[in-house]
Amino acid sequence: MQARPPLRTVPDFPRPGIQFIDITPWLADGPSYQAAIAELAAFARDLGVEAVAGPEARGFLVGAPIAVELGVGFVPVRKPGRLPFQSIRQDYELEYGSAALELHVDAIRPGQRVLVVDDLLATGGTVLAAMELIRRVGGVPAGLGFLVELGFLGGRQRLGDIPLRTLVQIAE
Repeated sequence: MQARPPLRTVPDFPRPGIQFIDITPWLADGPSYQAAIAELAAFARDLGVEAVAGPEARGFLVGAPIAVELGVGFVPVRKPGRLPFQSIRQDYELEYGSAALELHVDAIRPGQRVLVVDDLLATGGTVLAAMELIRRVGGVPAGLGFLVELGFLGGRQRLGDIPLRTLVQIAE
């Protein structure tokens, strides 16, 4: 990315003390959004991914257009109770609480290489849960992509040596 894309910080959302990084101004800027998707798709293409997975809901905004760009399927990783077919569940911790994600049992073929994407990497809890679900159904997390990384929360260090691309790093 050439210049830093438009972001906004929203204080005390979703809870007091949280400084929420809002990507919606970035999404509203067509050329910046398009460039971000193209850059993450190029990263994924180099990894030979066969599917893209994104956690609900902002991961859908990043993952679905990358999947279209690559010509591969998109796999939604959803909040509990939102998938209509048999699914598996993974609980995890967030920087401000706990949550869970679910994945259809047949969403990913055994051995399928999957790029996991989300809008933001914070502590890494959400992406770790998504990767665990992918592994549990036989998939292979091949890479991770994010629009924004909050480096001061240490999420990258929790993810091991899997290839990772973030477009904007916020150090503090």
